[in-house]
Amino acid sequence: MSSELSHHLPPTHTRRPRGPTLPAHRLPDLPGRVAIPAQSRGAPGTPSPLERFNAAPAQDAERALLACLHSLRWALRITGHRPYPDLAALLAAADEATYDLSAKELAEALAAETLPALPEDTYSAAHTALDAAHAAYEKKFGHAFVLCLDGVPEAEHLDRILDSIRSRLANDPDEERVVAADELRRLARARLTDTLG
Repeated sequence: MSSELSHHLPPTHTRRPRGPTLPAHRLPDLPGRVAIPAQSRGAPGTPSPLERFNAAPAQDAERALLACLHSLRWALRITGHRPYPDLAALLAAADEATYDLSAKELAEALAAETLPALPEDTYSAAHTALDAAHAAYEKKFGHAFVLCLDGVPEAEHLDRILDSIRSRLANDPDEERVVAADELRRLARARLTDTLG
C-alpha cells in the first residue's frame, strides 16, 4: 500500500481519553451506599456483627462501645462516624478517638477499669502479692492499673501483671498517664475485635 493511501484510511482502532482513575482500594462516593468487603458470615443473608453495629440505633451502638472503653465522648465520636466499611477502619477510628481523650476523660475511663482477672487456679500468695502491688500503684497514680493481655498466654498473665505493675511504679505520673492511655487504647481495640470481629 502506498504512503498516499495510508494517510486516507481510518485508523483500525480509536483511543478514547481516559478519565481519572481511582486506586484499586478506593471506591467512588456513592451517597447512602457503603461497599462492604466479603466477610465470613453465618447463614446467607445474616448480617455480620459489624453490619449490625453500623445499622444499630445510636444508643445501642454507644452502649456497646462503652463496654469497650468507658468514655462517652469516645463512644459518641465512633458512633457518629458510622458506617465503617470494615473492622480495620473501625479500629483506626477507635485509636484516633482514644488519642484525643482529654486528661479528665482519660481519668474517667481509667476509673471505670478493674484489675485484670487472674486464672481461677491462681494460688493465694499470688493474689496477696497482686493486691499489694495494685494498692501501691493506685495510691501513687489514683486509678486502677490497666494492662492489655491480648495475645499473652493465660499461664503468663500473673507474671506479666506483676512485672508490669512493679516496673510502671517507677514512672512519674505524667509518664504513667501516657502508658495507661496506650494500654486503654489497646484494651479498647481488643474488646472491639472480640465484639465485632
